[in-house]
Amino acid sequence: MTTLKLATAALLLSVGLSQSALAYDDVADHKRTIDIDSSVVTEHQVTIKGERVRYNATAGTQPVYNEAGDATATLQYTYYERQGVKDRASRPLLISFNGGPGSASVWMHIAYTGPKSLRVDDEGFPIQPYGVKDNPFSVLDVADIVFVNPVNTGYSRVLPNADGEMPSRDQQKEMFFGVNADVQYLAEWLNTFVTRKERWRSPKFLIGESYGTTRVSGLALELQNRQWMYLNGVILVSPTDLGIDRNGPVKAANRLPYFAAAAWYHDALESDLQSQELLDILPEIEEFTINEYLPALAKGNSISAEDKNRIAETVARYSGLSKEVVMRSNLDVDTWFFWKELLRDRGQTIGRLDSRYLGIDKNDVGSRPDFNSELTSWLHSFTPAINYYLREELNFKTDIKYNMFGPVHPWDRTNNNTGENLRQAMAQNPYLNVLTQSGYFDGATNYFDGKYNMWQLDPSGKMKDRLDFKGYMSGHMMYLRRDDLRQSNEDLREFIQKSLPAAGEPAKY
Repeated sequence: MTTLKLATAALLLSVGLSQSALAYDDVADHKRTIDIDSSVVTEHQVTIKGERVRYNATAGTQPVYNEAGDATATLQYTYYERQGVKDRASRPLLISFNGGPGSASVWMHIAYTGPKSLRVDDEGFPIQPYGVKDNPFSVLDVADIVFVNPVNTGYSRVLPNADGEMPSRDQQKEMFFGVNADVQYLAEWLNTFVTRKERWRSPKFLIGESYGTTRVSGLALELQNRQWMYLNGVILVSPTDLGIDRNGPVKAANRLPYFAAAAWYHDALESDLQSQELLDILPEIEEFTINEYLPALAKGNSISAEDKNRIAETVARYSGLSKEVVMRSNLDVDTWFFWKELLRDRGQTIGRLDSRYLGIDKNDVGSRPDFNSELTSWLHSFTPAINYYLREELNFKTDIKYNMFGPVHPWDRTNNNTGENLRQAMAQNPYLNVLTQSGYFDGATNYFDGKYNMWQLDPSGKMKDRLDFKGYMSGHMMYLRRDDLRQSNEDLREFIQKSLPAAGEPAKY
């Protein structure tokens, strides 16, 4: 140990700090680490809907504490706070998560709700030079926003203990990497964040995308019952199943409206359907799906040959596939096969998360595409943009790698009751409203599954007026298309404002 280290050790011991704390400092000097608790604040302005909005951006890290009060991880976040606000208590706070699990908050951060949007063309495809530009549709005019990176995503990391020892993979899974562990530690972290930023009185909203919808659905009840923090709204962007059972015939049938949308986009439907607007033909297809296709699939081999033939003809008509392919699939067409098959005769595949994107495979034969054409396109533009933006515009400096997708697997998916948790949170909190946003061309978390979630979330119908659905002419990240970026933010803005109670309006039935 150097003379400086020895002197530091003597000083630390003289004020009562333990050797274990010193040991960690010594270890940290030889590793690439990120500050456990830090922040840097920068000042900015953006024009939103014609109005100049001044705001501060805080890029920082905040620890995750266990029950003993020890820091077990640190989460990197970015917090946008509008300046010149006279009454912070009545200003909403929007808390944003992406999904995966294992995905950073980058996607909605620099492409949807934040004050910056990705430099892409108007349909969402990469352009150079990479980077970000002002987002004239951001909801920062009506709500402050914090983007949170869960453990091992973005710059967030698991921490060693005071002796410099990392928890085992099994211990990390128990602490962080599962449906319920994820919700529990994030709720604790949010309690600390809201306390530090003095936002307890503010109306609060959670927004999650993809697996992030599982996360925020679970958080709604966890925050309410364990942190005593009540929400005004939850926004589900391209939602997962939320633990709501839809396996078997329901899962198979629910794909058809998405198949129709993707085929329509690629001009693969019969001329009478193709000549109409998508939103004009979808109600007909949805009705067939529920009233005829689902019962036919449920019948299995008991269906008559005549009925099977009739259903196959209609599924083929609505999906853009051949009747022979539908029959050979026993009416149940796999999505991976659909992405390969729809444009097989053109030598192209279509994207999983956004079927507007095209790919090319080594061979045209096969049952699934070689790669996800939409994801490679997104990583192409998002990765350089977020690394540039955080470091050069928000002045957040670190040598830690920004994990677009981090090591969080195997993820514990057992006991996923997040949909029921959201229903229970709504029942207990009359202020709580839910908005679902889906893209019609999303084949991974298709829009009709999002509607199905909404129907099953509240089977009694007693909270039906507090559930809303909005669809868009794009895919999983509907906001990449400029027209949908504008509309989805406007829908979100209206939802936030609608979910704020009138002055003196009590939370009661």
